[in-house]
Amino acid sequence: MFLLGERLKKNKLVDVINPYNNQVVEKVGLCDEKDIATAIETAKKGFRILKEMPAGQRASVLENAADIIKDRKEDFSRTICLEVGKTINEARTEVDRAINTIRLSALAAMKLGGETVRFDLGGPSKKMGFYTRVPHGIVLAITPFNFPLNLSCHKIGPAIAAGNAVIHKPATKTPISGIKFAQALVDAGLPKEGISVIVGSGGTIGMQLVRSSEIRKISFTGSLDVGETIMANCGMKQVTMELGSNSAVVVFKDAPLSYVTKKIRKGGYTLAGQVCISIQRIYVEEDIADEFLREVSIGVGQIKYGDPLLEDTEMGPMIDESALKKAQAFCDDARRHSGLLILGGQREGNIFLPTILFNVSEDAKVIQEEAFAPIVAINKFKTLEEVIEKVNNTKYGLQVGVFTHNISLGLECAEHIEAGGILINEIPTFRVDNMPYGGVKGSGFGREGPDFAIKEMTEEKLIIFDELP
Repeated sequence: MFLLGERLKKNKLVDVINPYNNQVVEKVGLCDEKDIATAIETAKKGFRILKEMPAGQRASVLENAADIIKDRKEDFSRTICLEVGKTINEARTEVDRAINTIRLSALAAMKLGGETVRFDLGGPSKKMGFYTRVPHGIVLAITPFNFPLNLSCHKIGPAIAAGNAVIHKPATKTPISGIKFAQALVDAGLPKEGISVIVGSGGTIGMQLVRSSEIRKISFTGSLDVGETIMANCGMKQVTMELGSNSAVVVFKDAPLSYVTKKIRKGGYTLAGQVCISIQRIYVEEDIADEFLREVSIGVGQIKYGDPLLEDTEMGPMIDESALKKAQAFCDDARRHSGLLILGGQREGNIFLPTILFNVSEDAKVIQEEAFAPIVAINKFKTLEEVIEKVNNTKYGLQVGVFTHNISLGLECAEHIEAGGILINEIPTFRVDNMPYGGVKGSGFGREGPDFAIKEMTEEKLIIFDELP
């Protein structure tokens, strides 16, 4: 737990486990009900301070925090590697992105403003008016295990930039990065009341925070099931939901296969597929399906998996035993639904092997649900209408990739595919931190990216002037 600028000792502790070798990385104190009340009271004081802090000063704090994270890059990277199981190079990339996200948040603080409003559209009026953007108050940031630093930055950075206080509830499996980030913010000059980190079960302390009337904004990244539970319990709050997906790629026959397969090799197996926009479904035009399958299989079969601390490791372990069992269940279900196992389909220790399935029925779990594993299913299609229907025939809609030289085909897909982002000649796993990122349907609502998130961390306040008689 992190409160008032310090890590607090607690009687109850949770072991943070290295997913690769099951060794304890660190013991972290677990919070109780009294801690929730203290954190909320602290955040109320923090909000009173931060809302009065000039925007330039908030931006300066965030810039300083980015510099501190940069100075501590290797420590943050090793922490992420050990608690998540990312390869050390994946972890370094996340730290670089987090630094950028915080700098973008600082810029967003400087740009945040309102607009004038006209009152003469229905006839003559001497009224003048404008609206400004004001912070909500206390923001609850709930983050998942897979990007424990950068996803925290995506929520906490814009929240602070707007003048809110933050209570951060990181995943209990990966709390260390969030605590170190909070320390960096305080070291950078953030008032110690402005950020607290609560560690514990989402079903207990997390739900207490969700239900608290003092919390005015919730920003959540996680599964659809948990998102629905939050929505059923949060009451009258502003909410941003970044939920799951089973991202698809459409490959038309005119696409350069060697280029596309190299992209697939990365997009389906980064962080062992434990990414919301990891490639899970590929629809390839029938004429090139056999050649495509052959090239993808060769590339994926060469992925080097193992100890994530080694510089040349490309893919590390899954987060825990439950995730491994789920991945195995998805593969077994796919095979029962006519799927042909091309590669993988089993575990080695805590690593689930890079897996390719072919010709899987559209009602299989790997097509309809989120695997969150290094599993890619490849199916064929004949017509544009058929592939659009198949891509859309799921409850999710986060990002979709389309590969073709034909701009008309690309634009048809962009118009008719139901997703928050359509990436033409790019994989859906692509994300830069300044873009509007979010989904539709069961993938959530609201957008991240500091310029967009800061608007969701504020609300409009209208001010009107009129003449007295």
